[in-house]
Amino acid sequence: MNDIIKAVEERRSVRAYEDRPVPRELIEQVVDAGLWAPSGMGRQSPIIVAVTDKALRDRLSAANAAVMGGNGDPFYGAPVVLVVLAPRDVPTHVYDGSLVMGSMMLAAHALGLGSCWIHRAKEVFDEPAFKQVLADLGVEGDYEGIGNCILGWPAKVPDAKPRHEGRVFWAS
Repeated sequence: MNDIIKAVEERRSVRAYEDRPVPRELIEQVVDAGLWAPSGMGRQSPIIVAVTDKALRDRLSAANAAVMGGNGDPFYGAPVVLVVLAPRDVPTHVYDGSLVMGSMMLAAHALGLGSCWIHRAKEVFDEPAFKQVLADLGVEGDYEGIGNCILGWPAKVPDAKPRHEGRVFWAS
């Protein structure tokens, strides 16, 4: 079987992480894979905020939990959060950002890391405090949060769920 197809079939959403750091060079490889994702008209408009600072990671986690009305860690202990944002004025911004997320999750798997798409980046980055975080990083413009790609060493990888039948319709 082709290695890429095998990675697509084997990748899982990891929701349990070991308490150990991820080397920067591995994070950079995952981020780079996201930057190579396809985008509408080749605009390459999504951006990635790579959060490795524990204090900011914990602030993001608390804000994400608050959106759901909770106070747990929606990042499941993962030490890295790769936030994907895209400019709202690009018609394909949600699709483009989604492709960035998918590419990063596949790259993480290929490198032996675990990852999971965590929602609510939109709500969190619509808050003034997190718009300020972007401004402090030098990000200018009106960006919508597309997703949080959490990243770390998997403590447990779930088994694959069976694929549902009846999801392909041929028009030949």
